[in-house]
Amino acid sequence: MKFYIDSAIISEITEIANWGILSGVTTNPTLIAQAGQNFKETIIKICEIAKGPVSAEVTAENYQEMIEQGKEFANWHELVVVKLPCNINGLKACRYLSSQGIPTNLTLCFSVNQALLCARAGAKYVSPFIGRLEDINENGLNLIESIREVFTVHSLKTEIIAASIRTPQHITESARLGANIATIPYKLFANLIKHPLTDSGIDKFMQDWKNRNN
Repeated sequence: MKFYIDSAIISEITEIANWGILSGVTTNPTLIAQAGQNFKETIIKICEIAKGPVSAEVTAENYQEMIEQGKEFANWHELVVVKLPCNINGLKACRYLSSQGIPTNLTLCFSVNQALLCARAGAKYVSPFIGRLEDINENGLNLIESIREVFTVHSLKTEIIAASIRTPQHITESARLGANIATIPYKLFANLIKHPLTDSGIDKFMQDWKNRNN
């Protein structure tokens, strides 16, 4: 499973990229607004840092306007993936943009049927939201598992991005259940590498090394 960061903060993306494990970035209008920078300039800068797919989300609601925005975004940088909503207009825009060789990420997916339609429309990626399903007392990880099963049965190549990640366990289980990618908030990355036994082991090794001549 590949690791993306779900952020538009340049310093956060730079830090995780420097770990040597970052494969891409997802953004959305909320994250861009929080970053407080020019949209186009931010996306281009992120592409230069990440050196992998960077999802830039349309803000249009009409599918013709989605197409125009998508084509514009795709011209910003070769790594841009056009992020579209998982609805009828998003599907229509996905089909057109995909036919033009522009990769798409269909977001806010909450059912297997939605994911299947996105795949058939030509989506490069589909993003089921784990945490938001759990907010309404549904099991988001079951959705990851079911989408993987259906995609495997029908030999669909659309990649599954586990999104709305809230806990390290979401990441572990998404990997186990076959998600291709997990897009993770910055604050969770440190939790993935930290373990108290690792820390205590390092302390012990260092103390023994210092005491070797005593």
